[in-house]
Amino acid sequence: MRLIPLLLLVLSTAALAAPRGAYLEIIPTFWAELYPDGGQDLYCGASFARYDRKVNIEHVFPMAWVAKALHCGQRQQCRDSSPRFNRIESDMHNLYPALRQWNQARGAMAYGEIPGEHWVAPGCDLEIDEQHRRVEPRPAVRGNIARAMFYMESSYGLELYPRQRALLLQWNREDPPDEQERRRNDRIEQLQGRRNPFIDHPESVH
Repeated sequence: MRLIPLLLLVLSTAALAAPRGAYLEIIPTFWAELYPDGGQDLYCGASFARYDRKVNIEHVFPMAWVAKALHCGQRQQCRDSSPRFNRIESDMHNLYPALRQWNQARGAMAYGEIPGEHWVAPGCDLEIDEQHRRVEPRPAVRGNIARAMFYMESSYGLELYPRQRALLLQWNREDPPDEQERRRNDRIEQLQGRRNPFIDHPESVH
């Protein structure tokens, strides 16, 4: 009988602790279940091993855009006050591994196509135009990015500006889903119970 009051005390203490967003809770699952053997980072295609500190998690649809849309303040304020923000932030369909330095450099910039070829580093086909706040990813992942963005738009009612949306439609056509993207979709469905339908039916994006 003493176990029940003890359990209640533990739960009460946890409830009074500093709030932790759902995103922080799913980070171990992201690495251990979605990328258990490592993989390739989104922007450079660089191979990484499990728990490589050079790699962190990129939100393809920037969370700064989400915070602005929900009018919930800065990111930590949104985590503390908005269950909707926490659901959006922790959706693994929007999460990809990325080299830390280029994840940070991208920030909340929109995707775009930048004239010329000015790679951020040898062997890394990522281009960043800070003046016009645009980021051009390598062609091999443009469709993945587009379908993640469309998923976020349709699932959570988030807005894509017309110019961005038109470019993503083009990328969706030019870079259709491959087997790796389909397997990732299957695994995320197992982990969180929801698929990205635009990977199954890319032609359904309009």
